Amino acid sequence: MSVKFAVIPAAGLGTRFLPATKAMPKEMLTLVDKPLIQYVVEEAFEAGIDTVVLVTHAAKPSLENHFDRQFELETDLELKNKLALLGVARNTLPQGMKLVSVRQGKALGLGHAVACAAPVVQDNPFAVLLPDVICYHAQQNATDQLVTDFGQHGVSSIALQAVDPAQVHKYGIAGVSERGQITQLVEKPSAEQAPSNLAVLGRYLFTPSIFAELAQTQRGVGGEIQLTDAMQALLQHQPMRGVTFSGEVHDCGDKLGYLAATLTFAQRHPELGEAFKKLLKS
Repeated sequence: MSVKFAVIPAAGLGTRFLPATKAMPKEMLTLVDKPLIQYVVEEAFEAGIDTVVLVTHAAKPSLENHFDRQFELETDLELKNKLALLGVARNTLPQGMKLVSVRQGKALGLGHAVACAAPVVQDNPFAVLLPDVICYHAQQNATDQLVTDFGQHGVSSIALQAVDPAQVHKYGIAGVSERGQITQLVEKPSAEQAPSNLAVLGRYLFTPSIFAELAQTQRGVGGEIQLTDAMQALLQHQPMRGVTFSGEVHDCGDKLGYLAATLTFAQRHPELGEAFKKLLKS
């Protein structure tokens, strides 16, 4: 089965970025010249996915608006013959891609957000991309690597990356067998309890079986339905693979991570990169 759906949970309030996110969704924070959410949608498209399920909140209409047509703006750009900018405005959602928005009425955690997409995804495999995690690889992005692995093995998988053992307490950590099978998932363990130093990145690919597990998952830490708990349950009767990602990973839900991503992407920007490098040097 091909993977044609991607779920992007975007209902959180982004409190770590207040006051910037008081009136603007965290996912609309700009990384050089595009909002974070657009990078993630483009990553899904590059992996062959044609339908994005945006799990959002009533206070975040700007997310849907960003991917919609803005006729007044487009007409103005066309009349002024600003055709390059017109193309930029029209192509926030890649051509041929569909966006479906569903609401997460209550903030009951990542697992609950993923479950909200079930009526749209139905009995299909799907990717989950966290919009505040920006991944980059020059050859094959993180989601595409998971899609490729699914084509070879047909089971759920998680993108992983090695981190400093002294930092494992900040991440969900996976134990992985020599054959790439996930053996254990531990949320923010101590260095002594961690089964490895392979951190979960915020890119997942699931068979639809995860929905049944989420439906049975009880509220855990913080009164929320934890995706990790459902994944642990799924592991009891289905294999799950770990796919090690060798590219860049930027945690843009963290202020320093966001600033680091801005520096990195600005230096690589096709129009601004060289000038920005000179600016940094000066």
